[in-house]
Amino acid sequence: MQLHINTYGTYLHVREEMFEIRRRLEDGSVEKKPFSAAAKVTSIVMTTGASLSTDAIQLAMRHNVDIVFIEHDGTPIGRVWHSKLGSTTKIRKMQLEASLSEVGVTWVKSWLLQKLDNQLNFIKDLKKHRPQHADFLNDKISRIEALYVSINTLEAKQVGTIADTLRGLEGTAGRLYFETLSYVLPPDYRFAGRSNRPALDAFNAFLNYAYGILYSKIEKALIIAGVDPYLGFLHRDDYNQLSMVFDFIEPYRIYADEIVFRLFSAKKVNKAHTSPLAAGVTLNADGKALLVGAFNEFMDNDPIRHRGRNLVRSHVIQLDAHQFANALIAKEQGAEPERANE
Repeated sequence: MQLHINTYGTYLHVREEMFEIRRRLEDGSVEKKPFSAAAKVTSIVMTTGASLSTDAIQLAMRHNVDIVFIEHDGTPIGRVWHSKLGSTTKIRKMQLEASLSEVGVTWVKSWLLQKLDNQLNFIKDLKKHRPQHADFLNDKISRIEALYVSINTLEAKQVGTIADTLRGLEGTAGRLYFETLSYVLPPDYRFAGRSNRPALDAFNAFLNYAYGILYSKIEKALIIAGVDPYLGFLHRDDYNQLSMVFDFIEPYRIYADEIVFRLFSAKKVNKAHTSPLAAGVTLNADGKALLVGAFNEFMDNDPIRHRGRNLVRSHVIQLDAHQFANALIAKEQGAEPERANE
């Protein structure tokens, strides 16, 4: 369970070794939320205008619960985490070596190919239920499949020599994919491509926030597995950039895409869920509550088949992070990148 605190004036503290949420109402009374046992909480996400006690921080640390602070659009800006490394330093040493070798190329291609696979499968599923759009969807499918082949046939000794080509192919596939999602939505919900910080429409506002939550989950999974979230293979090593988070997230972006698309295609989103900005729109408290509820349900209460097991999606991400770490240090003999979803 994830505690997502986004109401102004909310206070998180500890009572009887459990988390309690309090909020002072306009009439001066105090609203109390039911206790949450620390052992059942996976993470705490906090946005603007909320506060927490040092006792709450200590309880979270004792139970390996990370506290994430996010901006209004869902972008993580900080994390309170215990001081332990999480695993052997050998993983990070081998991660650095892989970033400069063909091993890194193999992993990057596998993540991007899984991402395109997910996009293709999503569009093919849309075609089953929207036969009136078959010609449009078939065109997008064939074009993304061609990009898939282009990525798959690239060869290099280091990622850096083909990084720009990979980013270009991935970006083209993303443009075709989001054009498709917009096309099949009800007219009032359509959008003109991806926009970020600020979002120019409600769909992108929801999607940006969902990606923000997903970034946090990916970072936590990598840290627990002993992988350095800053040492990426494809994304550039810019100052304070979580490059490996941006690499590793690619096969799982489909989770956020599907959650947001479901909300819009079912017409559960309305104008009351967003607020205007100077140059765009952002989610308000009602929009965040709608998205976070759907996100948590999708990630933690809707199992899928993965590597012969029934797992919720949050556990899929953690299992794959451990598999990646183990492959780096060759715990799994002959380990090769595996597809994120089966």
